Amino acid sequence: MIKAVIFDMDGVLIDTEKYYTKYWKEAARYSGFLFETEHGLFLRSFSGKYAQMFMTMIFGEQFDMNTVRDRRKALMEPQLLADGIMKKPGVDTLLAALHERNIRTAVATASDWRRAKKYLEMIGILDQFDEIICVDMIENGKPMPDIYRYACEKLNLPPKYCIAVEDSPNGILSAYQAGCKAVMVPDLTGPDDILKLMLYACVPALDDITALVDRENEGCTSLPFSI
Repeated sequence: MIKAVIFDMDGVLIDTEKYYTKYWKEAARYSGFLFETEHGLFLRSFSGKYAQMFMTMIFGEQFDMNTVRDRRKALMEPQLLADGIMKKPGVDTLLAALHERNIRTAVATASDWRRAKKYLEMIGILDQFDEIICVDMIENGKPMPDIYRYACEKLNLPPKYCIAVEDSPNGILSAYQAGCKAVMVPDLTGPDDILKLMLYACVPALDDITALVDRENEGCTSLPFSI
């Protein structure tokens, strides 16, 4: 049985990952590092606690994550103000369908509470979730499993009854290690062969999760979507 669906925020509920990827690259290159798009993709949902370590492995000790992050924020904020925070397609339809079925909902985001609250309010869905778990509420962020384990605790549900909706490898790894049913809705990239082994399903759009929940809760033995 599926009793809850837990959502990542960036790239799943809001269309912001494309900006992160673009402006991580610009900020790092301003500091003199040959930072490619693939490095920005690698940082999706990646906790700042571990990001410095991995960027140091790639670029050396001179890579100052705080400096690059501050510049990325300064570059990205005007873009978000100009474009607004765009809701991903299918968000409202899916949330309505889950509530109709008495499926609990939560957010588990690599963002802090201030930012998560601001963005979810901006797209009008802050009150649509039973719990909102942010990176500043746990010890270890994604790709570690802490945030999904804590979300399940707050929902008072074992992870096996919870779908975790993610768009990035770091998020999928976090959900998988926590014992949730990891479902990928690709945003900037799809799953590779290794990631597929961690997935309960990969669906093209948020709307498809309703059918996934219904199939599971009706006792079907095969998934409606191939990975």
